[in-house]
Amino acid sequence: MKCPPALPAETERLDALSDYGLGRDRPLPSLDPVVKIAARMFDMPVAAVNMIGDDHVFFAASTGFDWGSTVDMSRDVSFCAHAITQEHVMVVPDATLDERFHDNPLVTGQTGLRFYAGVPLHSPDGHALGALCVIDTVPHHDFSPEDSERLRELAKMAAERLELRRLEISTEKTGLDFSKATQHSPTAVVRFDQSGVILDWNDSAAALFGYGRAEGIGRALHTLTVERERTALCDLLARAVAARSSDGISMPSGVHGLRKDGTEFLLGFSLFCWIVNEALTFHAHLQDLSAIRHETEELTRLAGMDVLTGLANRTRFYRYVEDALVRAPAAALLMFDLDGFKDANNALGHATGDAILCEVARRLERILGKEDIAARVGGDEFAILLPGLADLAQAKAVSDRAIASLTEPILIDGCEVRVTASGGVAAAPLHAQVPMELVRDADLALCKAKSSDRGHSAVFTSALHMEALARQRHTVELRRAVSDGEFALFYQPQIRLSDGALVGAEALIRWLHPQRGLLSPAAFLPALEQGPLAATVGLWILDEACAQAAHWRRNGQSNFRMGVNLFGLQFRVGDIASEVMSTLERHGLPPDALELEVTENIVVDDDHVLRMLHLLREQGVGIAFDDFGTGYASLSQLKSYPLSRIKIDRSFIQGMLEVERDLAVVRAILDLARSFGLDTIAEGVETATQRDSLRELGCDEAQGYLFSKPVPAWNLAEQHGLSQGESYAFSEVY
Repeated sequence: MKCPPALPAETERLDALSDYGLGRDRPLPSLDPVVKIAARMFDMPVAAVNMIGDDHVFFAASTGFDWGSTVDMSRDVSFCAHAITQEHVMVVPDATLDERFHDNPLVTGQTGLRFYAGVPLHSPDGHALGALCVIDTVPHHDFSPEDSERLRELAKMAAERLELRRLEISTEKTGLDFSKATQHSPTAVVRFDQSGVILDWNDSAAALFGYGRAEGIGRALHTLTVERERTALCDLLARAVAARSSDGISMPSGVHGLRKDGTEFLLGFSLFCWIVNEALTFHAHLQDLSAIRHETEELTRLAGMDVLTGLANRTRFYRYVEDALVRAPAAALLMFDLDGFKDANNALGHATGDAILCEVARRLERILGKEDIAARVGGDEFAILLPGLADLAQAKAVSDRAIASLTEPILIDGCEVRVTASGGVAAAPLHAQVPMELVRDADLALCKAKSSDRGHSAVFTSALHMEALARQRHTVELRRAVSDGEFALFYQPQIRLSDGALVGAEALIRWLHPQRGLLSPAAFLPALEQGPLAATVGLWILDEACAQAAHWRRNGQSNFRMGVNLFGLQFRVGDIASEVMSTLERHGLPPDALELEVTENIVVDDDHVLRMLHLLREQGVGIAFDDFGTGYASLSQLKSYPLSRIKIDRSFIQGMLEVERDLAVVRAILDLARSFGLDTIAEGVETATQRDSLRELGCDEAQGYLFSKPVPAWNLAEQHGLSQGESYAFSEVY
């Protein structure tokens, strides 16, 4: 866990924070509407304004779970303490994958925090006081730049309320030093005597009512309100004078201010009282509530609308589903996902991508009935609610009609763009009677459609739910495997064909399952690759393999090379180039002792991945292209990849002696590698005849069952006379 750093002007920052008079037992109720809007706007269970003290964090306002009374709220574990060190919105999509927070007690403990987004709040002189944040116990990788901007807008509202609080405390401290305390404040403040005569007001108050500052002095306070409400205001002032205090006096609600030009506005009114030399003096803090009410209503409206398309967003759509099932038990839900939208967005630009999404929204709206509702529930995911419809065939027909509409060409700036879509259909009460279960069932049906034959609709079946439960159980088991150290590495030797010498090995992960025994990668690797644990497990594989390679190189195998496969997620989380180089340095290995193996689906059309690979290759790390020859883009894009070796896929090796085409492919790959100055290694070599043929064709190295199956380190050491060393369990390294 990385503790948040102290800010350079920490003493001044803490002094500024003290000006607000806040603490563990002194929250600020005026911030409650802000956090409630934030929670509703982003559909998060928790929203809060956290103030950062010297060694602790306290809520100025919060909504959702009462974490403050059940978890450690020290500054060291606080996400907000990190957020105040930044100028931008700090977004943590999944805390378990973030090196700053993955072992934070708020993440690993009962709280189970996974998602965080926070924007710093500053004092007028620029000191960071705390942060407005939204929090969830599930990850969110779809928190967009637009969402960050909306959080910033809410933070402005929070900052205004904090400034009002500071002004209240400041005037309490400074007493009659009115000008010094309020001159530059954005809050409108009026000072008047017990007769209701204005003694002074600041520029904000004068501007609020449309007067010059000099025009206020000597004016009766009640003339700033509409005539019908002046008696009530005078009565309130009389009660305060009689009590010689404003304590316990209810402030009027629904008061309307009167500007110089005669216009009315809803006026917020807070009263404070001081006694100096036996004379009463009052301060009134005033606000134009009509502007705040409009802002709140607009934020509430935006909280339920997708800003780009104008459709309902995910939060509002789910509420529509809930309302529909309350009114009637029957409803159909359709979920849609655009096929290939990401490619179109990357190739044509985000402006064109936005235009596609807007046109998709318009086409979905055109097929809606009077009571039907369309929504954008994700990046390129849409949904339609058909209230009152229980007929599954009719719902399927609407889904098919929507997909047919979306496949029609989209004209953007004179160019035709084509997208397709897949759909999922579920109906209540046939499939579910609970709103979120109906959404889940439609989403499972959508996943089925996308995984089989894209461009059509699939209807939910109970079998899909059972498959989802099985995947969920598998995910839980994978997490246990990580925490309990159930993963192990096996090694398959790599042999130089010219003399049969051992030159390296490929590290391959295995799962020592406590009930099912040793599991091969086919049983768990697809789920691991697509899940959030891939980056963590990938780093463990790298560290374990390098530790083993370092041992063998120090004990007689000085030129031993270790091959390590990378997961795609490792390129999207953290800095893979720095992680690789630091691992090599930690184990005292030269860069050429490591060869990273990547597949085409990881690198194709991904500039970031290519940039990382170029950085690693420039440092001397080997880069091998795994399963070469099986991807459609391999030949055309080979020139841009920073490779040191090509691995010929086993499918060609197994058939090269019987199928002329396979042999031709092997020859072509070897010729291509030589022309590019690359080394080659053949996978899946099982017979001596295959080995001899590859040697005659000029292949450099080979691996396969002819030489050895993947085996534990001690077994490989026995086969080749190496020092056995140690084998590390997962939990011993991470």
